[in-house]
Amino acid sequence: MTMRRVILSGSEFEERIGYARAVVDGDHVHVSGTTGFDYATMTISDDVVEQTGRCLRNIESALTEAGCGFEDVVRVRYLLPDRADFPACWPQLRDRFGDVRPAATMLECGLADPRMKIEIEVYARLPRS
Repeated sequence: MTMRRVILSGSEFEERIGYARAVVDGDHVHVSGTTGFDYATMTISDDVVEQTGRCLRNIESALTEAGCGFEDVVRVRYLLPDRADFPACWPQLRDRFGDVRPAATMLECGLADPRMKIEIEVYARLPRS
C-alpha cells in the first residue's frame, strides 16, 4: 500500500480552496504552486525578487517536512503573469537549482491574486535510505 501524507503550511488559501501545500505519495513529493506570501502574516511584497525568495523558503519548508530538499527536486514549473519579470528571478533560482538541474518550464499566465508576481511548483523524490 502506498503511503500518502499531506503537508499544510497554515496558508488561509489551503483551507478556503481545499488543497495541501504538498502531498507525499510513496517516494514522490508534489509541492503545490507556491507564491510569495508570508503565511504567518498573510502579507506579500510588491517586488518579484522578494516574492521569489519567499516562494523558495515556503517550498523549502514543505520539502523539509516531507523529508527531502532542493537537491531532490526533479521537476519545477515557474508561473508568472509577466515573463519580463523572469530574468530578475534567475540568480535565486540558479542558487537553489543550479547544481540539481531539474526539468523546468516557465509559463506566462494569470495568477489567482493580482499581487502575485510568481508561483513555483515542484516535484521531488524522497532520498533512498
